[in-house]
Amino acid sequence: MRFQLSEDQRAVQAGMRGLLARRFGAEALRAAVESPGLDRALWRELGESGFFALRLPEVDGGAGVGLPETVLAFEEAGRALLPGPLVATHLAAGRVPGAAEGETVVTAVDGGLVEWLAEADVVDTAHGDAGDASGAVPLRSVDPLTPLHRVVGVRTAADPVAVLLTAAEQLGTASRVCELAVQHARTRQQFGRPIGAFQAVAHLCAQLLVRAETARVAVYAAAVTADPADIAAARLLADEAAVRGARDCLQVHGGMGFTWESEVHLHMKRAWVRTRRAGECTESEELLAADLLSGVD
Repeated sequence: MRFQLSEDQRAVQAGMRGLLARRFGAEALRAAVESPGLDRALWRELGESGFFALRLPEVDGGAGVGLPETVLAFEEAGRALLPGPLVATHLAAGRVPGAAEGETVVTAVDGGLVEWLAEADVVDTAHGDAGDASGAVPLRSVDPLTPLHRVVGVRTAADPVAVLLTAAEQLGTASRVCELAVQHARTRQQFGRPIGAFQAVAHLCAQLLVRAETARVAVYAAAVTADPADIAAARLLADEAAVRGARDCLQVHGGMGFTWESEVHLHMKRAWVRTRRAGECTESEELLAADLLSGVD
């Protein structure tokens, strides 16, 4: 059986990519790295576009679309390295006043970490057992675009939708670093030939594509079934595709990939941070293992 995106789904994908290309392109990304801080104007524009209210019913002011369409939008956000507590604010839409419209920035205690705590208006604890983040300790984040705090001794219950949307963001990174690696391999020359003509580089690019497309199938399928085991499997594949993909992309770029002018190292750092959210490797592995063993007598 062959599955393809519908016309409406392609419209969501294209609309989100167009918005981010216009409002958070390469220059804006570099500016955000040099001057960290949440762009409230962009946040409100995301709210006006319906990004945070995608799954809210139309009668409540939302777009009334499903999880598959939301996954496509978050994939584009990951591809563009859009900063901010996107998942927490999206999940709070309809419950926290102003979240759906982008007027309120909502963060959450997620796996003991809190992203963008100082910039957030609300710390949402509706999906976990954390209580509050009053004892949060600031961390030095590896990702310059994701300030972090840790709530010591707190583990929150993983919301399956949050896990899936994180997987979608990781898929966006996996897709983007694959594109960057192939572009560089085609244009960078050594010994009078594009480096992509050399077998070692070609193999790296092929592996990037295989991991990204494998993760894409898993993430899209989990968005349709919404099954916790499918979501856990998708998260594992997406984390691997993002982290290993960014590493291999750096290998293709060489020392150039570590420069501040390149976005490659930023994708690697964001991918690392996302792996520490709720639903991380061990948690997803245990959930998947339990599901596989549930039918064993």
